[in-house]
Amino acid sequence: MTEAGVGPAAHAVPLSHRVPDLGALELLIAVARVGSLGGAAREVGITQPAASSRIRAMEARLGVALVDRTPRGSTLTAQGALVTDWARRIVEAAEAFDAGAQALRGARDSRLRVAASMTIAEYLMPGWLIALRAERPGTAVSLQADNSALVAERVLAREADLGFVEGPGVPDGLDSVVIAQDRLVVAVAPVHPWARRRSGEVTPAELATTPLILRERGSGTRQVLDAALAGCGGLAQPLLELASTTAVKAAAISGAGPCVLSELAVRDELAGRRLVAVAVAGESLERMLRAVWPAGTRPAGPARDLLSLTRSAPS
Repeated sequence: MTEAGVGPAAHAVPLSHRVPDLGALELLIAVARVGSLGGAAREVGITQPAASSRIRAMEARLGVALVDRTPRGSTLTAQGALVTDWARRIVEAAEAFDAGAQALRGARDSRLRVAASMTIAEYLMPGWLIALRAERPGTAVSLQADNSALVAERVLAREADLGFVEGPGVPDGLDSVVIAQDRLVVAVAPVHPWARRRSGEVTPAELATTPLILRERGSGTRQVLDAALAGCGGLAQPLLELASTTAVKAAAISGAGPCVLSELAVRDELAGRRLVAVAVAGESLERMLRAVWPAGTRPAGPARDLLSLTRSAPS
């Protein structure tokens, strides 16, 4: 037997039918903040009867009581407080998604054109764009995500006002500044033999001679790995060469073989034990994340503001 709600039948129901919508989650967060269903309704712009109906529907969907209603106001139940904490994370992720989507929709004549490596675009750029929007709400931003080599080409061709790259160096014709440090991680599925080693590590020579699941040539990840293993004769022919971080992770999780990706990209998979990190003896595989722009110029206007935000944000 399976536990109620987590068996095969539950997983056959689409996630959208099991998880409350954003509007309901925002209402619950407002109830927690103001302590009143009526006040929360006014804050999100709906009537109190509509708010009551939305809370009841959410409770029915989740199968738990979320709000205690009294003449003095509304308070969260213990389950409601826990659901509210989860709801805040979902709403924050939705805000980051919205900021990134707005940048992707930016018009050709946007005031700020940004090109970023895949890792930076996926894991760091959304937060920076939210902060930029707070400082410059009228700024339209267009975002192009590519590997680091193509980002550099776009900036050199003046197709982007500001670029963000990973890798051991910067091409001629660009000025740069380090905005953060990152580390590459060798990761394998829990069933892989490397995951069961007592030492928890491989040698650089062993890594170099093992067919790996890798990003394409031109990616900052590939450049750093090539440089780190140059003394071992360079990398073996890749087992798989993929242009998407998500595809690389999926292949590694399936047990196809080891992958090498940014620590930013595999943080959740490592925490959930879907992947296991394997150290490389004597190698830290650290790299710098850089902002780049055409040499002889200085970022100005919104480009300058975005650069300032990236350097002040925690890495």
